[in-house]
Amino acid sequence: MNSNKESTSNQSEFRFKGVLTEKGVKISEKQAADRLSSSGYGVSEGKEFLLSFFEALYLFDKGILEVEDGKDKKTSFQKLLRSCEKTDGNAWVKYLAYRDLRSRGYVVREGFGSSGDFRVYERGEYNKDTAKYLVLNLQEGKPISLEDLTNALKQCQSLKKELVLAVMNRRGEIVYYSVSQLTLK
Repeated sequence: MNSNKESTSNQSEFRFKGVLTEKGVKISEKQAADRLSSSGYGVSEGKEFLLSFFEALYLFDKGILEVEDGKDKKTSFQKLLRSCEKTDGNAWVKYLAYRDLRSRGYVVREGFGSSGDFRVYERGEYNKDTAKYLVLNLQEGKPISLEDLTNALKQCQSLKKELVLAVMNRRGEIVYYSVSQLTLK
């Protein structure tokens, strides 16, 4: 797979529809699901293909995805974001980090546990290797406890991943910090 910038530009000609659910956006069309899956989006759940809210917001913003609510009515970006915020109070910060990483050509998948919000693959490494980074999203001015940071770092190290803090500053820009060790005296 080449860089995601190529995949996204190829997808811009390809538009598809999804239906808003409590867990994300469901894609019914198999061709769309296959194409999205090969570009590092979504997960198969049984016979269904589901985009996370962050993936759906990103693709909606790019004009690639059209989302309907359960009543065959088109939904807006704001309604999609509100649905995301119902499950995650830090949704806006996570979306901005997700959008920034994807626009830089990285494949971004949901993280696991408390160690990271996202798994990030080096450009061109998705489906070839494991994610190199775990990204923890934070907002400037909202502290994280040292215990939580230490636990996230330990979990990342046990998974042989690099911890990256994605901090949204007051202007809405994302600044990245690599965390390799924590020494307290």
